Amino acid sequence: MQQSELYKAFHYFMMGWHLVTQKGLRRFVIMPILLNIVLLSGLFWLFISQVDRLIDSMMNYVPDWLSWLSAILLVLAILMILVFFYFIFTTLSGFIAAPFNGLLSEKVERMLAGESIEEGGMMDFIRDIPRMLGREWQKLLYSLPRIILLFVLGFVPLIGQTIIPIVAFLFSAWMMAIQYCDYPFDNHKVPFGVMKQELAQKRNLSVSFGGLVALCTFVPVVNLVVIPVAVCGATAMWVDSYRDRLKLEKNKSTSDVIIQGAENKFIK
Repeated sequence: MQQSELYKAFHYFMMGWHLVTQKGLRRFVIMPILLNIVLLSGLFWLFISQVDRLIDSMMNYVPDWLSWLSAILLVLAILMILVFFYFIFTTLSGFIAAPFNGLLSEKVERMLAGESIEEGGMMDFIRDIPRMLGREWQKLLYSLPRIILLFVLGFVPLIGQTIIPIVAFLFSAWMMAIQYCDYPFDNHKVPFGVMKQELAQKRNLSVSFGGLVALCTFVPVVNLVVIPVAVCGATAMWVDSYRDRLKLEKNKSTSDVIIQGAENKFIK
């Protein structure tokens, strides 16, 4: 991995922490944090009540000849369970908080672009909710089959307790990049497939940023505010790396369509 991309990922993540403290943005940060607290509290209770049963189920698949590795495999099994609870959390938070995260991303972009963050009313916000929720369904349809596959592979002896937890974490980092970088892309109505291609072209940057977000979700107290931090950091990444180029390509595409239509009309 190139050092510069790892540095950029860290820079944008830290920029997210800086942005959430800005006076003009604080009121847009409060609702995602409150929703985050409620979701984390519920999932923490679910995790505590089910973790023993899940660990026993996974460890039953470990053959006797690997019993000497039981301590290491136990740690890896717990890690995989944490990762999958994490997937549940991000999916739920994505649907519930999507409108508020999209609004926060819009305001952050306006601030970074030197525009007034007061533009745009409540009706604009309400009108965008169906589109945002539709986008969350696209993310779910993309991630769910892969999550199920990883979960099933987690019960395969040996690889389920060694390789799969690592793969699951890398996939969670990739999904975190998709989850939070998508808000500014979606605000500009960039198609989901195009967004994935753009992030894949800077995969090291995307996975590094997503990995930092994923790690922070396991840190108590920090995980209560990491969602708005990730939204702000991802929006800063959008402004620096994607915004001008994609807007230029969109304008060029629109101009080409207009010119082509005029030519066809002239020929007729």
